[in-house]
Amino acid sequence: MRNSSLFRSGLTVAAASALPLFAAVVPAAAQSGISVSTTGSTVSVTTRACTDVNGSWGTASLLNSRQANFAQGRQVSLAGTAALQSAAWANVSPGTYTVIVVCSNGTTAGTQSVVVAGARPTRTISATATASPSRGVQGGVGGSTSDFGTLTLVGGGVLVGAGVAATAWFLRRKSKPHRL
Repeated sequence: MRNSSLFRSGLTVAAASALPLFAAVVPAAAQSGISVSTTGSTVSVTTRACTDVNGSWGTASLLNSRQANFAQGRQVSLAGTAALQSAAWANVSPGTYTVIVVCSNGTTAGTQSVVVAGARPTRTISATATASPSRGVQGGVGGSTSDFGTLTLVGGGVLVGAGVAATAWFLRRKSKPHRL
């Protein structure tokens, strides 16, 4: 009896933790009837939600963070067919924008945020031909570019030995706290 109660409570916790994720994903997909994408400094939007009214599909607006409503943004008319309508803005500066599409019948097809990244600088790579090293690559030898003398090797050995002795003393002291 106790195991089944634990199992049921585990399922309840799992379902309760998954519910906010499901609720957050489903309304976002159901509410937005638009698809926004960026390529460099160009922002484009597509939708299937609008219908042709007197030769117009509707209008799309690109708003920056300082603009509050549809009329303040950069507006572009939608173009396309009954299957797909689209609009695009060129030379958009880097930043976060909101795209709103309003169909010609007055309904809002959707609203979506988009981030336009800055232009990436192009790098020029130049190569010059040089002679290969006379000794080749010294991979795996470790420190092969300079020879160490006897004094350097003895100094390194003393440091390693001191570290081993200090570790042994510390471990011995920890195992028997009454000894020094």
